[in-house]
Amino acid sequence: MRIEDLIKATNASINENNLTEEILNKEARISTDTRTIQSGDFYLPLKGASFDGEKFITQAVEKGATGYFCTEPNNADGISLQVPNTLTAYLQLANWRRNKLNFKIVAVTGSSGKTTTKEIIASVLSEKFKTFKTPLNHNNEIGFCQTIFETPDDTEVLVLEMGMRGLGEIELLSKYSEPDITVISNVGTAHIGRLGSRENIAKAKCEIVKYQRGNVFIAHNDEIIKKTVNFNGEKIYYSVKDVEIIEKSAHYSRFNYNSEIYELNVGGDYNVENALAAINVGLKLGESTEEIKKGLKKYHPIEKRWEVVKSGKFEIINDSYNANPESMRAFINTIFELYPNYTIVLGDMGELGEEENRYHSELGGYINEHKKLNKNAKIITIGSLSKNISDNINRCETKHFDSIENACKYIKTSINPALPMFLKASRSMKFEKVIDNLA
Repeated sequence: MRIEDLIKATNASINENNLTEEILNKEARISTDTRTIQSGDFYLPLKGASFDGEKFITQAVEKGATGYFCTEPNNADGISLQVPNTLTAYLQLANWRRNKLNFKIVAVTGSSGKTTTKEIIASVLSEKFKTFKTPLNHNNEIGFCQTIFETPDDTEVLVLEMGMRGLGEIELLSKYSEPDITVISNVGTAHIGRLGSRENIAKAKCEIVKYQRGNVFIAHNDEIIKKTVNFNGEKIYYSVKDVEIIEKSAHYSRFNYNSEIYELNVGGDYNVENALAAINVGLKLGESTEEIKKGLKKYHPIEKRWEVVKSGKFEIINDSYNANPESMRAFINTIFELYPNYTIVLGDMGELGEEENRYHSELGGYINEHKKLNKNAKIITIGSLSKNISDNINRCETKHFDSIENACKYIKTSINPALPMFLKASRSMKFEKVIDNLA
């Protein structure tokens, strides 16, 4: 961005009197990290609970920064632009670039499935458009800004993932992204410990439409979303109940939706449901059904999303990217329906608040009462909360361990490596250590 654009986008106060036209027209890359800053960059220091980027302004200048943002006057050399809040300035700069390049934005949120839905949508749209997407899970305010600045200039559609931990966060992302199409994959109980109820979670998720400039809203067919969303444009609701499943296996789905046959190289009804969001987004952006079908077939799960891994003697299906009660149930349903024999390793689900023990107990009861539970199955739980899962299962063998190390010792000596093993837990459990240990 030109220095002049930095000033206009953020309405910054200039602590410098001799900014010539040549300097104002000079271009600079935005950098928020002095460890990677390069000569000619413009430093934007961020603040957090345990760090203050403004303390490194002098270091940034010494490394060649043309100038810097600050919230208080600073005596370091270079162009000094003062703003009330540097994160707000970062968001304003991202919004400036978003509007300058004027690509379409498809914004995706949800209690679970939002990353997978984002990935499938991007796969579908790539058949017709130059498409970019939120990398990994960079779905907060800083991640949004990073994504906008990483988006190539020739991008036609950007698929943005929006996460939240409380009310107001998705509204902020909506304000600075101004999405054209919005998608809510579902409203569940993830973050209920922070928000207190599904109603509040729905309210937080539906903030996604607050600053939407396009007129299409696509969401899972859930009454709580319908009651909560305040949107005057076109609303499209989808559900797996809308499809006829023609064929499915562990790594394949074929289904009929609105008289068209689609295929996915992944199993699970919840993946079919995520694909419905992508189909509707594609149609609304003018894709043909043939383009959409090609995009769906090209989709492959990202790391830790139903990822097949060979670890030592064991074949592992790793779905430990994250976990909440809804995604756990979908995970269990898929295993029980598609696999005759299996070992399941479950860990704690995080951010469930005061009722966390109850949610884990209810999951154990759900497994125990499931009609397709194999009585010869082995279910292993790891972590303090997950003991509530195994304590409520009596129709098959269960084992509980406080640590991954002890669980892996048991697995190596007592589990048949010929059976597929499934992993599911919240990210904080670091279940990749199970794979590393068994390898």
